[in-house]
Amino acid sequence: MRLKSRSGAISLALIGMALSVILIIGGAFILYQTKGKEITIQDVASAEKIAGLQFTLKERKMMLEDLKSNLESFNQMRKISLENAISPALIFNPLPAGFDFRKLMEDKTFIYDEPQEVKLPDNLEELAFYPVTDLAWLIKNRRISSEFLTRLYLERMKKYGPELRCLVTLTEDLALEQASQADREIMSGKYRGPLHGIPYGLKDLFATRGYPTTWGSSIYKTQMFDENATVFEKLTEAGAVLVAKLSLGELAWGDIWYGGMTRNPWDPEQGSSGSSAGSASATAAGLVAFAIGTETWGSIVSPSTRCGTSGLRPTFGRVSRYGAMALSWSMDKIGPIARTVEDLALIFRAIIGPDGKDRTVYHLPFSYDGREDLKKIKAGYLKKAFDQVRNNKEKYQAVLETLKSLGVELKEIDLPEINPGMISFILNVEAAAAFDQITRDNLDDLMVRQGRNAWPNVFRQARLIPAVEYLQANRIRTLLIEEMARIFREKEIDVYLTTSGGTSLLLTNLTGHPQVVVPCGFDDKGRPLSVSFVGDLFQEGKALRLAKAYQLATGFHLKHPDLGRLKTLKEN
Repeated sequence: MRLKSRSGAISLALIGMALSVILIIGGAFILYQTKGKEITIQDVASAEKIAGLQFTLKERKMMLEDLKSNLESFNQMRKISLENAISPALIFNPLPAGFDFRKLMEDKTFIYDEPQEVKLPDNLEELAFYPVTDLAWLIKNRRISSEFLTRLYLERMKKYGPELRCLVTLTEDLALEQASQADREIMSGKYRGPLHGIPYGLKDLFATRGYPTTWGSSIYKTQMFDENATVFEKLTEAGAVLVAKLSLGELAWGDIWYGGMTRNPWDPEQGSSGSSAGSASATAAGLVAFAIGTETWGSIVSPSTRCGTSGLRPTFGRVSRYGAMALSWSMDKIGPIARTVEDLALIFRAIIGPDGKDRTVYHLPFSYDGREDLKKIKAGYLKKAFDQVRNNKEKYQAVLETLKSLGVELKEIDLPEINPGMISFILNVEAAAAFDQITRDNLDDLMVRQGRNAWPNVFRQARLIPAVEYLQANRIRTLLIEEMARIFREKEIDVYLTTSGGTSLLLTNLTGHPQVVVPCGFDDKGRPLSVSFVGDLFQEGKALRLAKAYQLATGFHLKHPDLGRLKTLKEN
């Protein structure tokens, strides 16, 4: 009985306490609402935990009025509409102290192997897989017309693009107009160069007047710009023909967009990786002769690896990003995806250089000698990366043996001891700022991917990263830039080999170094593998030359996916 009555007394006491707590919380909530969300000392204490700090009670009280003042400033700032195109007044500089431009300014060499003769295949459909160099010869010598080639790619895009989910918008009217113009110009003797009349695709984050630019998101599905991206303008000037705008993972993450998952042509049940998902998929499948992608952290390298294409992520500051969706102002880079390394060089030459709009772009020539003696290129390799490969290790070891057989001396190198992973949140902070309106207006609920490892959550958590830590991370980034310069200098190398993922990928995206990725074989399921050539700053030419030598010695780029598997997938 005593226990029972005591239990009842405890229950009544708990109920009373609960009611009191409810009343207190309710009163606090009403006070909170009526006073405009007042910041309290407890709020400061909670924020300290998130930032890993600890202040005294006196210090918390002292900062309250300033925090309230800051919040007022934030609210005033948010009344000003900031479009994605508006960049911060802080410009990232990838150059180490004492960087010498003189040698770069002097060397304007550009040599590539233009074919002496290209034969038409019996089955003209096979032209879809010809490299740009061969297609350019055929068009220049009037063996085929740009319009014929453009219609070939348009039909293939209509047939396979929806199945691969790499097509966002077919730019058929524009393509036929540009192709017709190219044919007229070539007929009259005005030849613009090896991209003249060549059909290509654009990742759908580049503004193209008259067509939607969706950024892969249903939020921006009907978005139209009354301007063209600089890359599109430069390719148009080179005579290239735009046939399609290609898929990207929503807001440049992964291979899933509002139209579904972009597929790997080699294995349609697998995604093509991202975020330049459609650019790599369409190129590998022969739906375009080449495509333009972007990379912030692996978005050219990763889909090129998955789809077996050749890709170039250039030095930060090589290509104007005007008219391209901004994800990370200090990490975004634009580069080509194609079938061969030589194609990459031709495309890259056409899109580099300042436009007076993107202030991060350097006015430097692009030097490339596709016939350079390999013994003149000083190369290293990241031994740890090759040693840590778990699957298909023999394929990666074969890469090193192939290059040695070509006379390339490989020096063993290590990366800086500082782990770049600790400052990877730089990307998250900049992306959260670029799409802050989505978070504040709760539009993130409309995005395809949800969950912890997706943009909505990343945008939200990045809002709680202190500005001081963001700047400290960029100071550590400076140390990494200097360390990378020291490694290239002390090891006396122009380029180093590595596997296409791992620490090097994040590191070099943070430091702004260029990277060329090419196929290096296939796994036991017939899916492509890749190897990467990382160049010193502005040394794309050296990395491309070495990659070209490897590519010609192996021939993995000559294999093409069997698109008949798409039909099987559809039937199932």
